[in-house]
Amino acid sequence: MQSFDIIVVGAGIVGLVQALALKNSGLKVAVIDSQPPPEVPEGEPRHRVSALTLASQNVLHALGAFAQISKQRSAAYCGMSVWERDSFGHIEFNARDVEQAYLGYIVENQAVQASLWQQAVEADFISLFSSCQIDKLALSAQGNFISLNDERMLSARLVIGADGANSLVRKQANFPLTYWDYDQHAIVATVKTVTPHDNIARQIFTPTGPLAFLPLWQTNYCSVVWSQDEAEASRLLQLSAEDFNKALTVAFDNQLGLTELVSDRQSYPLKMRYARQWVADGVVIVGDAAHTIHPLAGQGANLGIMDAAALAEQIENLVKADKDFALAKNLRPFERWRKTEAVKMIATMEGLKRLFSGNNNTKKFIRDAGLASVNRFSQSKRLLVKNAMGLAGELPALAKSK
Repeated sequence: MQSFDIIVVGAGIVGLVQALALKNSGLKVAVIDSQPPPEVPEGEPRHRVSALTLASQNVLHALGAFAQISKQRSAAYCGMSVWERDSFGHIEFNARDVEQAYLGYIVENQAVQASLWQQAVEADFISLFSSCQIDKLALSAQGNFISLNDERMLSARLVIGADGANSLVRKQANFPLTYWDYDQHAIVATVKTVTPHDNIARQIFTPTGPLAFLPLWQTNYCSVVWSQDEAEASRLLQLSAEDFNKALTVAFDNQLGLTELVSDRQSYPLKMRYARQWVADGVVIVGDAAHTIHPLAGQGANLGIMDAAALAEQIENLVKADKDFALAKNLRPFERWRKTEAVKMIATMEGLKRLFSGNNNTKKFIRDAGLASVNRFSQSKRLLVKNAMGLAGELPALAKSK
Protein backbone atom coordinates (compact mmCIF):
# COMPACT_ATOMS: atom_id res chain seq x y z
CA MET A 1 0.00 0.00 0.00
CA GLN A 2 1.37 3.40 -1.04
CA SER A 3 -0.17 6.30 0.86
CA PHE A 4 -0.68 9.81 -0.46
CA ASP A 5 -2.49 12.92 0.68
CA ILE A 6 -4.18 13.36 -2.71
CA ILE A 7 -4.67 11.11 -5.73
CA VAL A 8 -5.57 12.76 -9.03
CA VAL A 9 -7.29 10.37 -11.44
CA GLY A 10 -6.55 11.48 -15.00
CA ALA A 11 -3.34 12.87 -16.51
CA GLY A 12 -4.86 15.05 -19.19
CA ILE A 13 -4.32 18.79 -19.21
CA VAL A 14 -6.64 19.42 -16.27
CA GLY A 15 -5.34 16.54 -14.13
CA LEU A 16 -1.71 17.56 -14.58
CA VAL A 17 -2.50 21.22 -13.90
CA GLN A 18 -4.31 20.05 -10.77
CA ALA A 19 -1.31 18.11 -9.48
CA LEU A 20 1.24 20.79 -10.29
CA ALA A 21 -0.89 23.60 -8.84
CA LEU A 22 -0.62 21.91 -5.42
CA LYS A 23 3.11 22.65 -5.35
CA ASN A 24 2.90 25.00 -2.37
CA SER A 25 0.50 22.88 -0.31
CA GLY A 26 3.15 20.60 1.21
CA LEU A 27 1.02 17.60 0.26
CA LYS A 28 2.09 14.32 -1.33
CA VAL A 29 0.28 13.82 -4.65
CA ALA A 30 -0.18 10.85 -7.02
CA VAL A 31 -1.49 11.00 -10.59
CA ILE A 32 -3.00 7.92 -12.25
CA ASP A 33 -3.76 7.52 -15.94
CA SER A 34 -4.54 4.59 -18.22
CA GLN A 35 -2.49 6.02 -21.10
CA PRO A 36 1.30 6.00 -21.55
CA PRO A 37 3.24 9.23 -20.94
CA PRO A 38 2.42 11.87 -23.59
CA GLU A 39 5.09 12.70 -26.15
CA VAL A 40 5.79 16.04 -27.77
CA PRO A 41 3.82 15.92 -31.05
CA GLU A 42 5.73 15.71 -34.31
CA GLY A 43 4.75 15.44 -37.96
CA GLU A 44 1.12 15.99 -38.90
CA PRO A 45 -0.80 18.37 -36.60
CA ARG A 46 -3.05 16.65 -34.08
CA HIS A 47 -6.81 17.03 -34.38
CA ARG A 48 -7.51 18.26 -30.88
CA VAL A 49 -6.36 21.81 -30.23
CA SER A 50 -7.31 24.40 -27.64
CA ALA A 51 -7.53 28.18 -27.75
CA LEU A 52 -5.71 28.96 -24.52
CA THR A 53 -6.83 32.22 -22.98
CA LEU A 54 -4.48 34.66 -21.31
CA ALA A 55 -5.78 33.45 -17.93
CA SER A 56 -4.88 29.84 -18.80
CA GLN A 57 -1.48 30.96 -20.06
CA ASN A 58 -0.87 32.67 -16.72
CA VAL A 59 -1.60 29.38 -14.93
CA LEU A 60 0.67 27.38 -17.25
CA HIS A 61 3.42 29.97 -16.89
CA ALA A 62 3.17 29.82 -13.08
CA LEU A 63 3.56 26.03 -13.29
CA GLY A 64 6.66 26.28 -15.49
CA ALA A 65 5.03 24.70 -18.54
CA PHE A 66 4.23 27.59 -20.84
CA ALA A 67 7.78 28.42 -21.97
CA GLN A 68 8.12 24.99 -23.57
CA ILE A 69 4.61 25.17 -25.07
CA SER A 70 5.21 28.57 -26.68
CA LYS A 71 8.45 27.35 -28.26
CA GLN A 72 6.73 24.38 -29.85
CA ARG A 73 3.99 24.16 -32.43
CA SER A 74 1.80 26.98 -31.17
CA ALA A 75 0.32 30.12 -32.69
CA ALA A 76 -0.49 33.32 -30.88
CA TYR A 77 -3.67 34.76 -32.33
CA CYS A 78 -4.09 38.51 -32.25
CA GLY A 79 -7.62 38.83 -33.57
CA MET A 80 -11.00 37.18 -34.00
CA SER A 81 -13.54 37.53 -36.78
CA VAL A 82 -17.13 36.30 -36.36
CA TRP A 83 -19.95 36.58 -38.86
CA GLU A 84 -23.14 34.95 -40.07
CA ARG A 85 -23.50 33.47 -43.49
CA ASP A 86 -25.58 35.47 -46.00
CA SER A 87 -26.05 38.43 -43.68
CA PHE A 88 -24.69 41.82 -42.67
CA GLY A 89 -23.90 40.69 -39.13
CA HIS A 90 -20.16 40.79 -38.46
CA ILE A 91 -17.85 41.53 -35.56
CA GLU A 92 -14.07 41.75 -35.25
CA PHE A 93 -11.88 41.78 -32.15
CA ASN A 94 -8.24 42.69 -31.91
CA ALA A 95 -5.74 42.46 -29.08
CA ARG A 96 -5.11 46.17 -29.58
CA ASP A 97 -8.64 46.79 -28.25
CA VAL A 98 -7.35 45.91 -24.77
CA GLU A 99 -3.72 46.97 -25.19
CA GLN A 100 -2.43 43.42 -25.51
CA ALA A 101 -0.06 41.82 -28.00
CA TYR A 102 -2.34 38.85 -28.56
CA LEU A 103 -5.62 37.31 -27.36
CA GLY A 104 -4.48 33.76 -26.77
CA TYR A 105 -2.63 30.75 -28.16
CA ILE A 106 -3.84 27.96 -30.42
CA VAL A 107 -1.93 24.85 -29.41
CA GLU A 108 -2.31 21.11 -29.73
CA ASN A 109 -3.68 19.51 -26.57
CA GLN A 110 -0.94 16.88 -26.71
CA ALA A 111 1.76 19.56 -26.69
CA VAL A 112 0.26 21.13 -23.56
CA GLN A 113 -0.07 17.74 -21.91
CA ALA A 114 3.52 16.75 -22.78
CA SER A 115 4.92 19.96 -21.31
CA LEU A 116 2.90 19.56 -18.11
CA TRP A 117 3.95 15.92 -17.83
CA GLN A 118 7.62 16.92 -17.98
CA GLN A 119 7.07 19.39 -15.16
CA ALA A 120 5.33 16.67 -13.14
CA VAL A 121 8.22 14.24 -13.69
CA GLU A 122 10.57 16.82 -12.20
CA ALA A 123 8.33 17.61 -9.22
CA ASP A 124 9.46 15.67 -6.15
CA PHE A 125 6.04 15.86 -4.49
CA ILE A 126 4.28 14.10 -7.41
CA SER A 127 4.29 10.35 -8.15
CA LEU A 128 3.14 9.39 -11.64
CA PHE A 129 1.37 6.13 -12.48
CA SER A 130 0.94 5.83 -16.26
CA SER A 131 -0.47 2.95 -18.32
CA CYS A 132 -2.44 1.87 -15.25
CA GLN A 133 -6.02 0.68 -15.22
CA ILE A 134 -8.02 1.10 -12.03
CA ASP A 135 -9.41 -2.28 -10.97
CA LYS A 136 -11.21 -1.02 -7.91
CA LEU A 137 -11.98 2.41 -6.52
CA ALA A 138 -13.35 2.53 -2.98
CA LEU A 139 -14.44 5.96 -1.77
CA SER A 140 -15.43 6.68 1.81
CA ALA A 141 -15.24 9.42 4.42
CA GLN A 142 -12.72 7.31 6.35
CA GLY A 143 -10.32 7.01 3.41
CA ASN A 144 -10.02 6.19 -0.27
CA PHE A 145 -8.40 3.08 -1.73
CA ILE A 146 -7.43 2.31 -5.31
CA SER A 147 -6.35 -1.07 -6.68
CA LEU A 148 -4.47 -1.01 -9.98
CA ASN A 149 -4.37 -3.74 -12.58
CA ASP A 150 -0.72 -4.43 -11.76
CA GLU A 151 -1.75 -5.27 -8.16
CA ARG A 152 -0.38 -2.06 -6.65
CA MET A 153 -2.62 -0.41 -4.08
CA LEU A 154 -2.86 3.29 -3.25
CA SER A 155 -4.62 5.23 -0.55
CA ALA A 156 -5.35 8.93 -0.06
CA ARG A 157 -7.36 11.33 2.05
CA LEU A 158 -8.73 13.00 -1.09
CA VAL A 159 -9.37 11.68 -4.61
CA ILE A 160 -9.74 14.27 -7.37
CA GLY A 161 -11.55 13.11 -10.49
CA ALA A 162 -10.04 14.77 -13.57
CA ASP A 163 -10.86 11.74 -15.69
CA GLY A 164 -13.04 13.25 -18.39
CA ALA A 165 -16.66 13.26 -19.46
CA ASN A 166 -17.22 9.59 -18.59
CA SER A 167 -15.56 9.98 -15.21
CA LEU A 168 -15.18 6.81 -13.14
CA VAL A 169 -14.70 8.95 -10.03
CA ARG A 170 -17.97 10.84 -10.64
CA LYS A 171 -19.86 7.59 -11.18
CA GLN A 172 -18.32 5.91 -8.13
CA ALA A 173 -19.18 8.93 -5.99
CA ASN A 174 -22.79 8.80 -7.27
CA PHE A 175 -22.79 12.49 -8.18
CA PRO A 176 -26.04 13.21 -10.11
CA LEU A 177 -25.64 14.38 -13.69
CA THR A 178 -27.74 16.67 -15.87
CA TYR A 179 -27.12 16.32 -19.58
CA TRP A 180 -28.63 16.84 -22.99
CA ASP A 181 -27.65 15.99 -26.52
CA TYR A 182 -26.97 18.91 -28.85
CA ASP A 183 -27.92 16.66 -31.78
CA GLN A 184 -24.73 17.77 -33.47
CA HIS A 185 -21.35 16.27 -34.28
CA ALA A 186 -18.11 18.23 -34.43
CA ILE A 187 -15.99 17.44 -37.47
CA VAL A 188 -12.32 18.18 -36.81
CA ALA A 189 -9.50 18.25 -39.34
CA THR A 190 -6.42 20.17 -40.38
CA VAL A 191 -6.53 22.09 -43.66
CA LYS A 192 -4.17 24.11 -45.80
CA THR A 193 -5.47 27.39 -47.19
CA VAL A 194 -4.41 29.47 -50.18
CA THR A 195 -4.45 32.71 -48.20
CA PRO A 196 -2.42 32.97 -44.97
CA HIS A 197 -4.51 33.08 -41.80
CA ASP A 198 -2.63 36.13 -40.43
CA ASN A 199 -3.05 34.76 -36.90
CA ILE A 200 -6.77 35.52 -36.90
CA ALA A 201 -9.27 33.04 -35.41
CA ARG A 202 -12.36 32.98 -37.60
CA GLN A 203 -15.87 31.63 -37.03
CA ILE A 204 -18.95 31.65 -39.25
CA PHE A 205 -22.46 30.74 -38.13
CA THR A 206 -24.47 28.69 -40.59
CA PRO A 207 -28.10 27.49 -40.27
CA THR A 208 -26.89 23.97 -39.42
CA GLY A 209 -24.06 24.90 -37.05
CA PRO A 210 -20.90 27.00 -36.52
CA LEU A 211 -17.62 26.53 -38.39
CA ALA A 212 -14.31 27.69 -36.91
CA PHE A 213 -10.91 28.06 -38.55
CA LEU A 214 -8.21 28.26 -35.86
CA PRO A 215 -4.74 29.43 -36.98
CA LEU A 216 -1.90 26.96 -36.47
CA TRP A 217 1.83 27.65 -36.27
CA GLN A 218 2.24 27.31 -40.04
CA THR A 219 0.96 30.39 -41.84
CA ASN A 220 -1.37 28.50 -44.21
CA TYR A 221 -2.55 25.76 -41.84
CA CYS A 222 -5.73 25.90 -39.78
CA SER A 223 -7.47 23.54 -37.42
CA VAL A 224 -11.12 23.22 -38.42
CA VAL A 225 -13.99 22.58 -36.02
CA TRP A 226 -17.24 22.21 -37.97
CA SER A 227 -20.28 21.58 -35.78
CA GLN A 228 -23.16 20.24 -37.84
CA ASP A 229 -26.51 18.54 -37.37
CA GLU A 230 -26.03 14.78 -37.26
CA ALA A 231 -27.43 14.09 -40.72
CA GLU A 232 -25.33 16.81 -42.35
CA ALA A 233 -22.19 15.75 -40.46
CA SER A 234 -22.68 12.18 -41.66
CA ARG A 235 -23.05 13.38 -45.26
CA LEU A 236 -19.92 15.54 -45.06
CA LEU A 237 -17.84 12.70 -43.64
CA GLN A 238 -18.81 10.46 -46.54
CA LEU A 239 -17.70 12.96 -49.20
CA SER A 240 -14.48 12.47 -51.07
CA ALA A 241 -11.60 14.69 -49.98
CA GLU A 242 -12.06 16.83 -53.10
CA ASP A 243 -15.79 17.30 -52.55
CA PHE A 244 -15.28 17.97 -48.84
CA ASN A 245 -12.71 20.68 -49.66
CA LYS A 246 -15.21 22.35 -51.96
CA ALA A 247 -18.04 22.13 -49.42
CA LEU A 248 -15.81 23.52 -46.68
CA THR A 249 -14.63 26.42 -48.85
CA VAL A 250 -18.21 27.36 -49.73
CA ALA A 251 -19.41 27.06 -46.13
CA PHE A 252 -16.55 29.36 -45.04
CA ASP A 253 -17.49 32.01 -47.61
CA ASN A 254 -14.17 31.39 -49.38
CA GLN A 255 -12.50 33.60 -46.79
CA LEU A 256 -9.07 32.01 -47.16
CA GLY A 257 -9.38 30.58 -50.65
CA LEU A 258 -9.74 26.92 -51.56
CA THR A 259 -9.08 24.64 -48.60
CA GLU A 260 -7.11 21.40 -48.84
CA LEU A 261 -7.37 18.58 -46.31
CA VAL A 262 -3.96 17.64 -44.91
CA SER A 263 -5.28 15.19 -42.33
CA ASP A 264 -8.06 12.68 -42.00
CA ARG A 265 -11.46 13.78 -40.73
CA GLN A 266 -12.69 12.83 -37.30
CA SER A 267 -15.97 13.55 -35.57
CA TYR A 268 -17.44 13.29 -32.11
CA PRO A 269 -20.95 13.83 -30.75
CA LEU A 270 -21.64 17.01 -28.82
CA LYS A 271 -23.29 16.70 -25.44
CA MET A 272 -23.74 19.02 -22.49
CA ARG A 273 -23.02 17.45 -19.12
CA TYR A 274 -23.24 19.14 -15.74
CA ALA A 275 -22.69 17.37 -12.44
CA ARG A 276 -25.11 18.71 -9.85
CA GLN A 277 -22.68 17.73 -7.08
CA TRP A 278 -18.93 18.22 -7.26
CA VAL A 279 -17.72 17.41 -3.75
CA ALA A 280 -18.26 14.85 -0.99
CA ASP A 281 -16.09 13.82 1.93
CA GLY A 282 -12.85 12.58 0.41
CA VAL A 283 -13.74 13.21 -3.25
CA VAL A 284 -14.05 16.12 -5.70
CA ILE A 285 -14.33 16.41 -9.50
CA VAL A 286 -12.99 19.02 -11.93
CA GLY A 287 -12.89 19.73 -15.67
CA ASP A 288 -14.89 17.53 -18.04
CA ALA A 289 -15.72 15.20 -15.16
CA ALA A 290 -17.83 18.06 -13.79
CA HIS A 291 -19.02 19.73 -17.01
CA THR A 292 -18.77 19.54 -20.79
CA ILE A 293 -19.91 22.36 -23.06
CA HIS A 294 -20.43 23.05 -26.75
CA PRO A 295 -17.09 23.80 -28.51
CA LEU A 296 -18.64 26.99 -29.91
CA ALA A 297 -16.08 29.27 -28.24
CA GLY A 298 -13.36 26.71 -27.50
CA GLN A 299 -13.62 27.26 -23.75
CA GLY A 300 -13.74 23.68 -22.44
CA ALA A 301 -10.03 23.32 -21.61
CA ASN A 302 -9.85 26.84 -20.16
CA LEU A 303 -12.81 26.16 -17.88
CA GLY A 304 -11.14 22.99 -16.59
CA ILE A 305 -7.78 24.71 -16.02
CA MET A 306 -9.54 27.35 -13.92
CA ASP A 307 -11.28 24.59 -11.92
CA ALA A 308 -7.93 22.98 -11.12
CA ALA A 309 -6.27 26.26 -10.16
CA ALA A 310 -9.23 27.22 -7.95
CA LEU A 311 -9.31 23.85 -6.18
CA ALA A 312 -5.57 23.97 -5.53
CA GLU A 313 -5.98 27.44 -4.07
CA GLN A 314 -8.78 26.27 -1.78
CA ILE A 315 -6.79 23.22 -0.61
CA GLU A 316 -3.68 25.29 0.03
CA ASN A 317 -5.69 27.78 2.13
CA LEU A 318 -7.20 24.92 4.15
CA VAL A 319 -3.77 23.42 4.82
CA LYS A 320 -2.45 26.80 5.97
CA ALA A 321 -5.46 27.17 8.29
CA ASP A 322 -4.87 23.63 9.64
CA LYS A 323 -8.28 22.48 8.42
CA ASP A 324 -9.13 19.12 6.85
CA PHE A 325 -8.80 19.60 3.08
CA ALA A 326 -10.76 16.38 2.40
CA LEU A 327 -14.01 17.36 4.14
CA ALA A 328 -16.90 18.32 1.88
CA LYS A 329 -17.91 21.25 4.08
CA ASN A 330 -14.44 22.74 3.66
CA LEU A 331 -14.55 22.29 -0.12
CA ARG A 332 -17.99 23.89 -0.57
CA PRO A 333 -16.57 27.36 -1.31
CA PHE A 334 -14.68 25.89 -4.29
CA GLU A 335 -17.82 24.11 -5.50
CA ARG A 336 -19.95 27.26 -5.30
CA TRP A 337 -17.24 29.34 -6.98
CA ARG A 338 -16.63 27.09 -9.96
CA LYS A 339 -20.23 25.96 -10.38
CA THR A 340 -21.18 29.60 -10.87
CA GLU A 341 -18.57 30.04 -13.61
CA ALA A 342 -19.52 26.75 -15.29
CA VAL A 343 -23.24 27.55 -15.31
CA LYS A 344 -22.57 30.97 -16.82
CA MET A 345 -20.50 29.40 -19.58
CA ILE A 346 -23.03 26.64 -20.27
CA ALA A 347 -25.87 29.18 -20.43
CA THR A 348 -23.88 31.44 -22.76
CA MET A 349 -23.00 28.61 -25.13
CA GLU A 350 -26.56 27.31 -25.17
CA GLY A 351 -27.94 30.79 -25.75
CA LEU A 352 -25.58 31.42 -28.67
CA LYS A 353 -26.34 28.04 -30.20
CA ARG A 354 -30.08 28.64 -30.03
CA LEU A 355 -29.78 32.24 -31.23
CA PHE A 356 -27.76 31.34 -34.31
CA SER A 357 -29.70 28.20 -35.25
CA GLY A 358 -32.14 28.14 -38.12
CA ASN A 359 -33.23 30.59 -40.81
CA ASN A 360 -36.07 32.44 -39.08
CA ASN A 361 -35.94 35.89 -40.71
CA THR A 362 -36.90 37.82 -37.57
CA LYS A 363 -34.35 36.05 -35.40
CA LYS A 364 -31.74 36.42 -38.13
CA PHE A 365 -32.29 40.18 -38.32
CA ILE A 366 -32.08 40.55 -34.52
CA ARG A 367 -28.81 38.65 -34.21
CA ASP A 368 -27.25 40.39 -37.23
CA ALA A 369 -28.24 43.79 -35.91
CA GLY A 370 -26.78 42.82 -32.54
CA LEU A 371 -23.45 41.78 -34.05
CA ALA A 372 -23.25 44.96 -36.13
CA SER A 373 -24.16 47.12 -33.14
CA VAL A 374 -21.57 45.58 -30.82
CA ASN A 375 -18.96 45.93 -33.56
CA ARG A 376 -19.53 49.71 -33.59
CA PHE A 377 -19.23 50.28 -29.83
CA SER A 378 -15.71 49.98 -28.45
CA GLN A 379 -16.81 49.58 -24.82
CA SER A 380 -18.96 46.54 -25.65
CA LYS A 381 -16.15 45.06 -27.70
CA ARG A 382 -13.65 45.56 -24.88
CA LEU A 383 -15.94 43.62 -22.53
CA LEU A 384 -16.28 40.77 -25.03
CA VAL A 385 -12.53 40.70 -25.63
CA LYS A 386 -11.92 40.55 -21.88
CA ASN A 387 -14.25 37.53 -21.69
CA ALA A 388 -12.51 35.90 -24.66
CA MET A 389 -9.17 36.30 -22.88
CA GLY A 390 -10.57 34.61 -19.77
CA LEU A 391 -10.10 37.71 -17.64
CA ALA A 392 -13.73 38.17 -16.60
CA GLY A 393 -15.32 36.77 -13.45
CA GLU A 394 -13.63 35.59 -10.26
CA LEU A 395 -10.18 34.25 -11.14
CA PRO A 396 -7.85 31.99 -9.14
CA ALA A 397 -4.62 33.67 -8.04
CA LEU A 398 -2.57 31.57 -10.49
CA ALA A 399 -4.62 32.95 -13.40
CA LYS A 400 -3.90 36.59 -12.67
CA SER A 401 -1.09 38.41 -14.45
CA LYS A 402 1.86 39.13 -12.22
